Amino acid sequence: MTAITGKVGITKRPGELGIHSMDTFHMVVPDLKVAQDFYTAFGLDVREEGEGLGLYTFGSDHRWMSLAESNRKKLRHLSFAVFEEDFEPIKRRIEAEGVRIMDAPRGFDSNGIWFHDPFGVLIEVKVAEKTSPVAKMDFTTRSVPGGRMGSIQRSKAPKVRPRRLAHLLIFTPDVPGCIRFYSRVLGLRVSDQSGDGICFMHGIHGSDHHLIAFAKSEAPGLHHCSWDVGGINEIGLGAAQMADKGFSKGWGLGRHVLGSNYFHYVKDPWGSYSEYSADIDYIPVDHDWEAGDYPGEDSIYLWGPEIPKDFVVNYEARQD
Repeated sequence: MTAITGKVGITKRPGELGIHSMDTFHMVVPDLKVAQDFYTAFGLDVREEGEGLGLYTFGSDHRWMSLAESNRKKLRHLSFAVFEEDFEPIKRRIEAEGVRIMDAPRGFDSNGIWFHDPFGVLIEVKVAEKTSPVAKMDFTTRSVPGGRMGSIQRSKAPKVRPRRLAHLLIFTPDVPGCIRFYSRVLGLRVSDQSGDGICFMHGIHGSDHHLIAFAKSEAPGLHHCSWDVGGINEIGLGAAQMADKGFSKGWGLGRHVLGSNYFHYVKDPWGSYSEYSADIDYIPVDHDWEAGDYPGEDSIYLWGPEIPKDFVVNYEARQD
């Protein structure tokens, strides 16, 4: 492994190949109007783009997610980003692993390379700006001295607007197989796992504890997309604003063990989830995280309400 001295300003591991960000992902749903209502209520900047939707965070022109309409909900592809100088070496490594490069899907203008993982998930790798954080994100908990009111009136509560896409959790029939493929081909590293049931993977050039995670199921599918906010208060306010719009099913408030983030999940109209997340562990570019393999009771949450019985149901597989 290349030694890193910890010099200020290092944003890339020298001499090592790997993607640096989850750039965007694409999903299809049965009704774009329903999707627009859900993600607008969640606090995202939802824009009509061609015959679909683009999902942005306010104040940014980076598209984190795109949506099109189809007869059923389905995760269509993941898009990962690399530094420009790493694109050709990554391409050569992918081809050397025997992965078949294919054309971009119809309707997608791309200068990247496209291929499937061993379980059918379509992946794009392209040159793009690093959107994974270069340091741990700010986390705010506020208190006030005696004699002052610490809260505001509910009627004056600000609308919660996530700052960025944090990570995705994807269903897969083979968690160890995903570890082998995504580490060998894309340069991701395991942060932590729980046997063959779930694993969390991070980027080598500085990223959150996980930018993608994999959970065992009978088929691929999206379990949740996670969105970063600035504190526990924002998580609670986000849950309240979703409930006010009729989206009250979910799980939270709680705190995870692996990743350590505070969370509240909101169930979307298709059986997957959008998560408000805050204060997730961060793995700097000059740090080698010691991955652990934890028993089930230590792999999900430290505290919070009981997990909903259908929380780990893969509704994409149930549609087949």
